[in-house]
Amino acid sequence: MTGQLAFDLAAVPSLRREDFLVAPSNALAFRAVGDWRSWPGGKLALIGPAGSGKTHLAALWASEAEARILAGADLAGLAAAGTALADLAAVGRVAVEDAGAIAGDHGAERALLHLHNLVLAGGGRLLLTGDQPPARWEVQLPDLASRLAATPTAALERPDDALLSAVLVKLFADCQLAVPPALIPWLVARMERSLAAARRLVARLDARALAEGRPVTRTLAAALLAEEAATSGAGTAALDSHPDPTP
Repeated sequence: MTGQLAFDLAAVPSLRREDFLVAPSNALAFRAVGDWRSWPGGKLALIGPAGSGKTHLAALWASEAEARILAGADLAGLAAAGTALADLAAVGRVAVEDAGAIAGDHGAERALLHLHNLVLAGGGRLLLTGDQPPARWEVQLPDLASRLAATPTAALERPDDALLSAVLVKLFADCQLAVPPALIPWLVARMERSLAAARRLVARLDARALAEGRPVTRTLAAALLAEEAATSGAGTAALDSHPDPTP
């Protein structure tokens, strides 16, 4: 055989503690979540844009606190299952991911209100995640809205250059890919600014390098980014806006 087969598989992010890199963009939220025993009122809302690390940080908290995690979209179904919400609240520590997405869903809103009351009445801890602060979730139930407005928040910002660089270095190392050091800042200047995008980018570079039997270079990365820009309709302006004289 003269070539190798490469499979375009979605990268599965690791949610281990050692894979969460603390940086200025996430340090305050990391400390707030870690101080879960002292959350005011027993609850916290972890907010931030997509790809900022909310799922990872919620998973770390669930592991440390022995908590249960569920998606906000599943709340209405649990409420319809009779004692499911009470059984969940009995665990004492619960995380609801993407809780803000339930706004306008009457059944899910009532379920979150019920879960909120049950968990906190028992002295437990409730972690909610969302893109915006809870006071902006536009829920329809007044009782739930007032409880959400009183929920302390911890914000994850978009990854800064230092964090994106560190994540790329680690992802390339995990794939056992040796890349030119200058490639890291070159990628950071051109890629989508999210941790999820970093994982996708490294996975695609790994697959392309394997399929073509070549190392990961700036030329390969530029070709891949140009393809993505063309697919998204963004064009190649982002690639051309940061000239690099290095071959």
